Amino acid sequence: MLHVLYNITTLLGFLLLAPYYAFKILVAGKYRQSIRQKLGAMPDEMVSALKGRPRIWVHAVSVGEVTAAAPIVAALRGKLPQAGIVLSTATETGQAMARKLIPQATAFMYFPLDLFPVVKKVIDRIAPDIVVLTETELWPNFLRHCMKRRIPAVMVNGRISPRSFRRYSRTSFFWKKVLASVLEIGVISAVDRERILAIGAPAASVKVMGNAKYDSLASRVSGEAWSRKAAQMKMTPDSRVFVAGSTHEGEETIVLTVYRALLQEWPDLRLIVVPRHPERGKAVCNLVTAQELPCVLLSEILAGAPPDRGVVVVDVIGELFGLYSLASVVYCGGSLVAKGGQNILEPAVWGKVVFYGPSMEDFLDEKTLLEEAGAGIPVRNAAELLEGMKALLSDPAELRRRGAEGQKRVMSSRGAAERYAGMIIKNMGRKAKG
Repeated sequence: MLHVLYNITTLLGFLLLAPYYAFKILVAGKYRQSIRQKLGAMPDEMVSALKGRPRIWVHAVSVGEVTAAAPIVAALRGKLPQAGIVLSTATETGQAMARKLIPQATAFMYFPLDLFPVVKKVIDRIAPDIVVLTETELWPNFLRHCMKRRIPAVMVNGRISPRSFRRYSRTSFFWKKVLASVLEIGVISAVDRERILAIGAPAASVKVMGNAKYDSLASRVSGEAWSRKAAQMKMTPDSRVFVAGSTHEGEETIVLTVYRALLQEWPDLRLIVVPRHPERGKAVCNLVTAQELPCVLLSEILAGAPPDRGVVVVDVIGELFGLYSLASVVYCGGSLVAKGGQNILEPAVWGKVVFYGPSMEDFLDEKTLLEEAGAGIPVRNAAELLEGMKALLSDPAELRRRGAEGQKRVMSSRGAAERYAGMIIKNMGRKAKG
């Protein structure tokens, strides 16, 4: 009965939202690349590329999940060189990042909408030997058809944020059966295990296995990556740089206030602002010019504009991680506004001290790790952010020491990707309960 109710609700929701998405596709061009595949149209060339066996379907919703999936797919490819690995995402930004970070995948696709005829068509066409869900992706119709076809499904890098936990807890009577269809659930921490058990996962299927993002980030740090970005931005190892990453609306004004104050003491300090949503780039640039500061968009730099003639605002995807390598100090957004924070490990793995606001609910483990190392500094407002940055910019030796300690902690937490790859291979021999 619950499944029938879910299908009715899902169908009604699809019909109600269809005009909105049609408008976005026709007018703004958004979703145009993904909509056909989401409705079940699989390109023949993509399916025919999946010749190898075993056939592994890895799903990673968007950019964050793709980052976690990357080292797991690399580990799988090392262990199973003949496998056909298809990587699906739900978002177009996630798809672009997947193609950049995961060359080991055989093919890429968009995940189907969770409408039963659609998921049935796609699963039957792909015919995977196992389905791998990255983080907490639970689609009832998708998992139901996997069970019907006796295709095992596992979860890797599982995490339940406080907000997700509250949402799932209200309907745990429904999710209990859905979770039972996942053969094995690997989670990041003991807290994630407690939360997913409270929602209804079988205790025997849930194991704490660590965070694969540590492996992903560590593998991407290199002097070559720094050199490319430094050349692009016309910077040297001695350049002073303030990088504000993954900022949300309301945070850029705070960043600009702090930056103007820092310029009084360090007039050579450069600022790079990376909005969480790149399409906000022009609006953020307008905020910069309203503060009587020159501004240049990264898209303009890529087209040949000088990068050293103002505040750089990033309006293209996939650049933030490399730009963190240039930073002297970092503010990580989504935290001085109530968004739950963003990934503070990305700058930390480059040896950077990271400042962030009080809203870090989605990254509590990472926050604890960096604060214990002295490389994570919580602030409540612009005044505290300014005071903290001034103190560390005035003491370069302490800035380097703290950053190095944070980097060491992140690097020492590697190894989860290999564990997850082993779990996936082990479960390919099992069959889902039909």
